[in-house]
Amino acid sequence: MHLDPLAILTAFGLIFLAELPDKTMFASLAMGTRMRPLYVWFGTSTAFLVHVAIAVGAGSLIGLLPDWIVKLVSALLFGFGAFMLLRGGDDEDADEAGGKTVTGFWPVYSTAFMAVFISEWGDLTQITTANLAATNGTWSTAIGAAAALMSVSALALIAGRFIAKRVPLKTVQRIGGLCMAALAIWSLSEIFIG
Repeated sequence: MHLDPLAILTAFGLIFLAELPDKTMFASLAMGTRMRPLYVWFGTSTAFLVHVAIAVGAGSLIGLLPDWIVKLVSALLFGFGAFMLLRGGDDEDADEAGGKTVTGFWPVYSTAFMAVFISEWGDLTQITTANLAATNGTWSTAIGAAAALMSVSALALIAGRFIAKRVPLKTVQRIGGLCMAALAIWSLSEIFIG
């Protein structure tokens, strides 16, 4: 197992920026206001770990293709990610937790797990993780992506209200979209420049 610190940081940075304005961050924030935050974090983190494993597995399969195809798929996926972040759609109305208060470890854990597990299928961060795993290595991507997703969940639970008041999520979304667009262009240039 080879770990590349740059690949870990790349995965962490991209996934962190992509997840900040995502519906699961708002779901974590909402659940944290009605349920015990640490229990919510355990549930969301477990769901994120499952999704990272699925995405990295898909990325490993993509990595078996010829190099130029992997770079083309990578460029297309980054381009799609940039489009999704820059188009201006908001998922802020998602509130997976419902209106009632849930107590006890297992009820809170399972509620948080299911809310994130269901909502993350085909999500931008899952697609980006698969893409990075295909090009930057499985373990490095898995570590960076899992750390980013778990960090965003913790951030939402600890300081969600502060961030929402101080940092416009549109700004975070635009920065993430521009980073993805730059990576799409870079991946395309690697096909032609070599």
